[in-house]
Amino acid sequence: MHAPALAAFIRKEVRHILRDRQTLLILLLLPLAQVVVFGFALRTDVNDVRVVFVDPAPDAASLALRGRFAGNGEVRVVGTARTPAEVEPLFRRGEADVAVVFEPGFGADLGRGTPAPLLLLSDASDPNTGSRMQAYAAAVIDGFAAERTAAQGGHRIVPRVRMRYSPTLESVNLFVPGLIALVLTLVTALMSAISLSREKERGTLEVLLVSPLRPWQIILGKVLPYLVLAFANVVTALLAAWLIFGVPFRGSVVLLLGSSILYSMTGLALGVVIAARTTSQRAAMLGAMVGTMLPTTLLSGMIFPVASMPPWLQPLTNVIPARWFIVIVRGIMLRGIGLQYLWQELAILLLMLLVLLGVAIRSFKPRLASA
Repeated sequence: MHAPALAAFIRKEVRHILRDRQTLLILLLLPLAQVVVFGFALRTDVNDVRVVFVDPAPDAASLALRGRFAGNGEVRVVGTARTPAEVEPLFRRGEADVAVVFEPGFGADLGRGTPAPLLLLSDASDPNTGSRMQAYAAAVIDGFAAERTAAQGGHRIVPRVRMRYSPTLESVNLFVPGLIALVLTLVTALMSAISLSREKERGTLEVLLVSPLRPWQIILGKVLPYLVLAFANVVTALLAAWLIFGVPFRGSVVLLLGSSILYSMTGLALGVVIAARTTSQRAAMLGAMVGTMLPTTLLSGMIFPVASMPPWLQPLTNVIPARWFIVIVRGIMLRGIGLQYLWQELAILLLMLLVLLGVAIRSFKPRLASA
């Protein structure tokens, strides 16, 4: 018997949604875009194994095996070295995934029919990807050995396996650093966008228009509490990672905390931009979810490696702040590297922060001027 009232209420809600064109556009178009983009991003294929060779005394056999790797379409040879110590900087900079280390006399051992030792070093800071790439390299070696045995007989290669940075291959070492980025994104970009857009809807932000505060001062006052909250979350997340999950911590705590503050400020600036560019709290919430949470989870390398994504999609990940922050967190916690290896990622985050701050301030200036 309340059908007329219910129908009137439904019509009112439909009219409200239709008037909020930004929300309607997000609801209609972005789900399709997400399915297409993230469908390409959700890949665990190994298609770009970066291999470096350590060959102190090259011979015909080692050169033949190196040629087998170079001729494989899924492998990219990034260099050669004379000692294993020269490989470490490549791993620390993230420029190599697997190192194939030949022992002196590799070809002579194969010629005599004795087992020829070979060492496979893998970067396991991403345990899932590291183990798959190492298995792929081992398969190339096994195929090479099987062909030589069938052709000449008596040839056997004995590869030894060693995983760098995460020898136990525990997946928690992969996900916990990424979860720190996800938590910071939730506290900074999402919460600041919702908070500012709510005040815009209620009109309480207009009170500041008659104050002598400048736009950057208004923004600072609104987001500073969230920055303090984000810093507290970083500290508690690191304590949980160390005490509960046993994630190794090999680098500088000061550098990690400083990087976290920089990333948090970038997220806050992004939240302010979203709030300034949307007309309702609902649109700001959806925009923040689509523009921050989903890319952080799926396009940052948190779960799925960027190298496995299609070539046309990989450049898109460069504009996601979480991609660079996750590289920093994993580098500090798992590899123990410092500023000399991470300055480029920090510089990119700083540039993103400056750009977003400029956009945020310019977005609020017309609003203040209109008062």
